[in-house]
Amino acid sequence: MKAKANLLLVDDHQELLEFIADDLCEYYHVQTTNNGIEALQLLESETFDLIISDIMMPEMDGYELCQRIKENIAYSHIPVILLTAKNSIESKIQGLEFGADAYIEKPFSPAFLQAQITSLLKNRLKVKNFFINNPLAQIQSIGINQSDQEFLEKIDEIILNHLDDPKFNVDRMADILCMSRPTLYRKINVVSSLSPNELINLTRLRKAAEMLTQKKFKIYEISNLLGYSSATHFSRNFQKQFGLSPSEFHESQIAKS
Repeated sequence: MKAKANLLLVDDHQELLEFIADDLCEYYHVQTTNNGIEALQLLESETFDLIISDIMMPEMDGYELCQRIKENIAYSHIPVILLTAKNSIESKIQGLEFGADAYIEKPFSPAFLQAQITSLLKNRLKVKNFFINNPLAQIQSIGINQSDQEFLEKIDEIILNHLDDPKFNVDRMADILCMSRPTLYRKINVVSSLSPNELINLTRLRKAAEMLTQKKFKIYEISNLLGYSSATHFSRNFQKQFGLSPSEFHESQIAKS
């Protein structure tokens, strides 16, 4: 059974908050809070797939909350939908400038909000699946914004620089990034749907695919260069990940040239 996505609703209007939560709880796990400060505190201890926030709130409005989320590397991947009674083009532009992924005017149809949520979550899943299953996909393609893309490019660079280091692991990666192991694990998992170890393995296989397209190396040479115990082990991993063997992938690249 597919797990429900976790949503965070932020609004100081309790009646509206309860109305939205009641409408969404059949399809998602929903948590609520009344202002941006409380929302940021929740983000420190909980993982959310999407955030819906009103704009006009005391203490911290939705614009600032969205900006704080998008500027924090630990949370910047989370899609944010802003709700507002303002219907001017200027307010929409402002919301997008603060990093909002969608902007919905009040009053709104619950069905329209549902459609926006579904679209954002499905699009992210499609991008992740394409990256995981395509040998030549670029890792930054799964980044939802510039901050995430830069983070993923850094991760890719670190892994590629340590492909021949048998002692390289998640703890070492966390040290290099000056992040805690739990924060790094959560960030990588939410952005890519992979664990850090799975991402390391996938990066090694993607490097192998790149080398196969260059047509300069034999399969056993690539296996040795990338630290696999044998060409058989390498071929088995490649086939399991991408659905075709290294030799089949190599032949497909020759056919395209």
